[in-house]
Amino acid sequence: MPAPFLYRAWVGASMLLVPFFARREVRKLREAGLPVDRAHEKLGHATEPRNSSGPLIWFHAASVGESLSVLALIDRMGKTLPNAQFLITSGTATSARLLAQRMPLRAVHQFAPLDAPGPLKRFLRHWRPDAAVFVESELWPQMLRRTYEGGAKMALVNARLSEGSIAQWRRFPQTARYIFDVFSLILTQNDAMAGAMVAINAPPERVARGINLKSMAGPLPVDEDLLFEARAALGHRPVWVASSTHDGEEETVLAAHQALLEQIPDLCLILAPRHPERGDAVAAMIAQSGLSMTRRTAGEMPGGQVFLADTMGELGSWYGLSDLVFLGGSLHPIGGHNPFEVAQSGAAVLSGRHVKNFAETYEEMEKIGAARLVDTAEDLAGQVATLIEGEAQRGAMKTAVAAFTAAQTDKLDSIAQRLIKALDLGANG
Repeated sequence: MPAPFLYRAWVGASMLLVPFFARREVRKLREAGLPVDRAHEKLGHATEPRNSSGPLIWFHAASVGESLSVLALIDRMGKTLPNAQFLITSGTATSARLLAQRMPLRAVHQFAPLDAPGPLKRFLRHWRPDAAVFVESELWPQMLRRTYEGGAKMALVNARLSEGSIAQWRRFPQTARYIFDVFSLILTQNDAMAGAMVAINAPPERVARGINLKSMAGPLPVDEDLLFEARAALGHRPVWVASSTHDGEEETVLAAHQALLEQIPDLCLILAPRHPERGDAVAAMIAQSGLSMTRRTAGEMPGGQVFLADTMGELGSWYGLSDLVFLGGSLHPIGGHNPFEVAQSGAAVLSGRHVKNFAETYEEMEKIGAARLVDTAEDLAGQVATLIEGEAQRGAMKTAVAAFTAAQTDKLDSIAQRLIKALDLGANG
């Protein structure tokens, strides 16, 4: 298939623009505290060797959510393909740090090269991927075509395009066909997106509905020493967790906790805001509410009426302290956060109703009794009190959570097998 004019124009433009974008991207990574050699991965200069003992499967994602969403899938594929090596690329310093804490076996991380001839040639010459899996909407034209022309089998998973992107692809049907033709398999998040992909000239026989991989991210890491220390500090106090809260939600959570303390005086709230840099602002809210507080960034353990967990990378340990978690980003139209991470800890899930980013996941969990949705501080306090004091209800929710988690694991195994077949990776890699 000949390259359309728009693709050739982008190749020419990228050659002119790469010095500007290279300086910008390297500067961003340097300002985030990364060494210069790692920042130069953006230019295609590898900082890790390619292991030649088996096939290399490359997973490319954009940022934190997309990167973490593929970890469980890589773990499943790695068990079936014991000789395979995995390369994960992403674009942000935050994604690199979080991936470093949760890296699967036989996997390394690099920053994705810029979509220009020089960086891509260096990157592909070093890594020589046998297969490549792209996540969601990371559709850089040269990256896709050059990888394909290098002989790698390719798939797109968790495909999700915005309405604006779909409209743009519709305007250039030849270019869309040229780009999407590289994929042996395109798995979308839902039926509507599968139809949209076909409508913009993705090969219909290669498009199928998959699952939302973000709803099946691998379990959060747990620091067993930290968990032991925190449990010792809490003693026999009952605990509930409010995690991934956003601006405007902490007030509701704190009001609910104040009401709960009248009923359960020794109750401890572990409050983990979504963005730890908001720690000072959240600490001021807690002080204004009149509640006593200990704070993780002050080196403290749970001890007051509220424990402010304003760090990154420790949320899995805090989940280990409670059977009950309220997940933020859901009391206002933010879209909600991933309940599967909570479910994997074995905890019952409470959430607000604004969960469009994980609507299908919450619908399934609510249907089987693994999650409950709330609207107000009074509603939240009522649900927490019912579940803390009602051992039977709490136990029933935990049983439902375990069933939900097992079902998602089966789905993930199915997706892993479809990818292995589509990418011609065989039974043993």
